[in-house]
Amino acid sequence: MIHSPKTMQPTPPIAVSPDEAARLAGIGRTSLYAALAKGELKSIKIGTRRLIKIEEIHIWLAAHQVDVE
Repeated sequence: MIHSPKTMQPTPPIAVSPDEAARLAGIGRTSLYAALAKGELKSIKIGTRRLIKIEEIHIWLAAHQVDVE
């Protein structure tokens, strides 16, 4: 993790691996990979590495939000 020079606080990542995205979202790897396969969750690929932007995780989760009355 990169540290900001002034505050020495860790800079949060802008993209994570699918395994880390599943952990952050509180779901299983199988569910996350299914969302990727269906095109519901966007990802990027750099070489052989697949990454999911944190903002895409937020968008995907918001699309599944259910209002409870």
